[in-house]
Amino acid sequence: MRIGLVIYGSLDTVSGGYLYDRKLVEYLRAQGDTVEIISLPWRNYGAHLMDNLKFLLPLNLDILIQDELNHPSLIAANQGKHPYPIISLVHHLRCSELRPSWQNAFYRIIENQYLQSVDGFLFNSKTTQGVVNGLIRSSKPNLIAYPPTDRFGEAISEREIRERANSNVLRILFLGNVTYRKGLHTLLQAVKSLGSKVTVDVVGGLTSEPRYAYEMERYMLTHGLSSIVKFHGSLDNQPLIEIYKRAHIMVVPSSYEGFGIVYLEGMGFGLPGIGTTAGGASEIITHGKDGYLIQPDDASSLANHLNELAGNRELLMRLSLNAVKRYGSQPKWDETVKKIREFLYVIAKGDSLEAISNIREEIASSGKSPSSQ
Repeated sequence: MRIGLVIYGSLDTVSGGYLYDRKLVEYLRAQGDTVEIISLPWRNYGAHLMDNLKFLLPLNLDILIQDELNHPSLIAANQGKHPYPIISLVHHLRCSELRPSWQNAFYRIIENQYLQSVDGFLFNSKTTQGVVNGLIRSSKPNLIAYPPTDRFGEAISEREIRERANSNVLRILFLGNVTYRKGLHTLLQAVKSLGSKVTVDVVGGLTSEPRYAYEMERYMLTHGLSSIVKFHGSLDNQPLIEIYKRAHIMVVPSSYEGFGIVYLEGMGFGLPGIGTTAGGASEIITHGKDGYLIQPDDASSLANHLNELAGNRELLMRLSLNAVKRYGSQPKWDETVKKIREFLYVIAKGDSLEAISNIREEIASSGKSPSSQ
């Protein structure tokens, strides 16, 4: 099958969404499919809208996947003539992020037009599916295909988790590009009052929002946090694995996550997750069982949870062991991506919705639903 994938920039971009895209391409190519990467340049939102004046879809394909991140560039092209179906891979909608309501009203109009222009959807979570269906009230073919979370394999043993829990300083890991949406400011505000009880490793790119990254580094210096907070930038797998193994807890208090692959990856290393009630983190984290959910920007609640875990290592150990169990209940990526390929074939051939329904049911039966944890 000849498949196209539309993205912004490079497929090697470091983020959970690009990891999903990259692993999907690797699998499809390994199965003998031809996958053409169609890359549009990164620019600002207004410039992306201008792509509608000139960008045309390629013709020689059986099916086209579009990362929904590219939505402002594709509305006009999708409404032109193309001899194949278009599937939108939706990680999360821009209009779901935390920003002034007038801005999200504008983004909602643009995303609505884009979502109406495609023939079906791949969703990374039930949360994302619900948001899209609520926006366009569509019955278009769709499939929930959870992101790859098992790239590190069996990461850590129960014995290692128990031994690690008793170390003196609570080691916090923040993993994600340093952008406002990821909520590093909330974490830094929370640890300001905890002093030597904690350390924080910040792992993630500093170039997506350079002004915000600069402000976070400056906040660290001006509030005397340089002895407990370290910025690592982006890391390759092996250095990242070492930090995962040393950490006690994953804290990414995002204002919104479509899914939150980082929480599950952390759970593979026995790290309870702290996320927020906004978006898909609640599909992964069960509050009080394998982590905590706080309101966005609630530094006070975050500080209370961290302080409790720093002083109560039995609680930390219990949450850590539960986190590993939660990780183990997630469907494996190889199972999920096989169903993605079947879904794409069904759509490309124009088969019935009954066939798509059967694929959905096979995915659902391959592992426990996150909502059942």
